[in-house]
Amino acid sequence: MPWSAQRRAVRRWELTAGAWVPQAHQQQRAQQRAERALEREQRELDRELREQHREQLLHQQQQQQQQQQQQQGRECRSASLQSICRAPIASLDCMEEFSGAEHAGGAGGAGAAPPTKEQLLTGQLTAAGAPGGQALGPGALASRQSSVTPGLRYRNLGKSGLRVSNVGLGTWVTFAGGVSEEQAEEVVRLAYDSGINVFDLSEAHSGPRAELELGRILQRRAWKRASYIVTTKVYWNTKSDERGLSRKHLIESVKASLARLQLGYIDVVIVHKADPMCPMEEVVRAMNHVICMGWAMYWGTARWSPVEVMEAYTNCRQFNCVTPICEQAEYHMFCREKTELYMPELYNKIGVGLMAWSPLTMGLVSGRLEDGMPLFSRSSFKNKYSSFSWTEDETANKEDKLRDIAQLAEKLGCSVAQLAIAWGLKNESVQCLLLGAATVDQLYESIQSLQLVPKLNSSTMSELERILDNKPTRPPMVSTLALR
Repeated sequence: MPWSAQRRAVRRWELTAGAWVPQAHQQQRAQQRAERALEREQRELDRELREQHREQLLHQQQQQQQQQQQQQGRECRSASLQSICRAPIASLDCMEEFSGAEHAGGAGGAGAAPPTKEQLLTGQLTAAGAPGGQALGPGALASRQSSVTPGLRYRNLGKSGLRVSNVGLGTWVTFAGGVSEEQAEEVVRLAYDSGINVFDLSEAHSGPRAELELGRILQRRAWKRASYIVTTKVYWNTKSDERGLSRKHLIESVKASLARLQLGYIDVVIVHKADPMCPMEEVVRAMNHVICMGWAMYWGTARWSPVEVMEAYTNCRQFNCVTPICEQAEYHMFCREKTELYMPELYNKIGVGLMAWSPLTMGLVSGRLEDGMPLFSRSSFKNKYSSFSWTEDETANKEDKLRDIAQLAEKLGCSVAQLAIAWGLKNESVQCLLLGAATVDQLYESIQSLQLVPKLNSSTMSELERILDNKPTRPPMVSTLALR
């Protein structure tokens, strides 16, 4: 083939191949455009899915907020209803008004006679406000209405949430020698049916018998556990291996009390007398362990000085332990300094409440002056309670004052014992006054003193102060600069 022909053939091939190249590029670009279109469609679809998911989340959040608002509304309505039905825990004044004033128009109001001892023992109580005075059966006594006993109040013990009746049953006399178990059960039953919910025990006075008998009574009666409060003490026994307030003694004593009482827990464990030989840190850590184990709900002290109570509180704060909620102190007309001067200060500063014992000065059980017999010289009390703040020599000088008090009680139409109890209840610092009774008659007479408290007006209290002439006062402050 001539060279020119070859040249033309090559030229034609080049032109033909050049025509196919743009067509391949066009196909590739078209394929890329299609892929990009698919990607845009996929992104749009993903965006729509995300929008739908976001809308669903917003809708769920709105529904949850609506449900929360509805729940809060129901809680607010429930709280408003509860505020109508009961007083707030933090307000002791409102608590007293709820527990007593609202029921004053019932059993304790004007024109309503208080229940008799026979009614309380047989359970034939009249329902306040019931048509025709409908009688309440024994099962209704478990409602623990304060309308059963006029003047009964429920107060918070210290600054805790534990509500106690303003009078409690101190069982040191109930379970003492000479009182049968049947008589003791009648006394405990009368106290419970009267609205009293505090039962105080002490092995220092009646040994383990009190816990054993009270445990059997509670088991037979099968009262609701939340309706009563049991306080028991850890005391220095005479045995050498049980002295002091060591961790070993405290824990073993609490476990032994639980076994004797046949209870799952003790409401308040009271440490009776401080131990100068045991570090306070060990005491508070042991009591914190007792509460953490569920063997007790609270703990308190008895016959501790204000300095010792403050030391225990300081150690509790330092070691993050549960603080004591109450102090049991002797309080009557001739023992006033600690209760009236220092206990209000402890309550306001660290929240320690007061349970007072010995309102009848231990010997004053019958509530009357016996002819030819000094009021406090009974042999049964001299030997057992010789360590108390007053002695027989001191009480001999008080007989004249007691006779004046007896005359004032006669004017008020009550016994000396009732006047002494009502006088103790007039002190606002006393949140629970422990009463001792060996018989049903003694307890019933003591409970009736609740109705005497409103009658002790300012003039009557001034007359009592004039007779006693022992109102405690703080010593004057002395400056160290004045001594130079």
